[in-house]
Amino acid sequence: MVKKRLRDAIVASNNKGEKAFIPYIMAGDGGIETLKTKLLFLQEAGATAIEVGIPFSDPVADGKIIQQAGERALATGMTLRLIMKKMETFYEEITVPLVLMTYYNPLLSYGIDLFAVDCERIGIGGIIVPDLPLEESDILRNALVGTDVALVPLVSLTSPPDRIAKITAVAEGFIYAVTVNGITGIRNGFDKLLEQHLANIKEQSTIPVLAGFGISTPEQVESIAALADGVIVGSAIVEAFHHQDLNKIQTLIQASKKKVFN
Repeated sequence: MVKKRLRDAIVASNNKGEKAFIPYIMAGDGGIETLKTKLLFLQEAGATAIEVGIPFSDPVADGKIIQQAGERALATGMTLRLIMKKMETFYEEITVPLVLMTYYNPLLSYGIDLFAVDCERIGIGGIIVPDLPLEESDILRNALVGTDVALVPLVSLTSPPDRIAKITAVAEGFIYAVTVNGITGIRNGFDKLLEQHLANIKEQSTIPVLAGFGISTPEQVESIAALADGVIVGSAIVEAFHHQDLNKIQTLIQASKKKVFN
């Protein structure tokens, strides 16, 4: 099965002259009962899709803000199984694709095949697993065959052209182009090679390319989105929800909607 739902949502946004915007939230931060509220708010605010982080005790790709959110979620007893059960109770109300961001260990604990079945059943559009390299992804990739759940790859700034070619050849949903060397978190600026890096990925990819890591202001959303098919914003969204600054979230999302990208 061609993994269409996530890809098509991004393409539809681009076809309207907008850039895709995928906000990240940490499931269970603020309590599991806030998950539905946050997802519905982001959906109403205009998110193209929503990345739902699964809290993990050793989050090697995450910066301070997301680590702290994960710790708050874990302190309430949050697990992947509990999050999946909760989403099952309201998934029909969520019309935008959900993308689960999890490390591999929780998937092994859950059971890869069962996880794939449950993701398909509750309409998950994609999976991101930062600590699962391409060479070791076959077990999860094969479990997702026959579903509309895309295994979304990450491409780093240091990925050479031959590796980018290997990743784009099997990529599903969209390419997650990492904009910094390092972990997630708010940044003041970006590498001068980023524009060429994104251009190289877009040249090789047949699916949308979205940029993420470090994007935290409306100005950065506009400038980075102009180089890609959309952006992913994590730490700034997590921090805004933690401080109940919903206006900031709406402003970030609206920055991707400006008709200046065509």
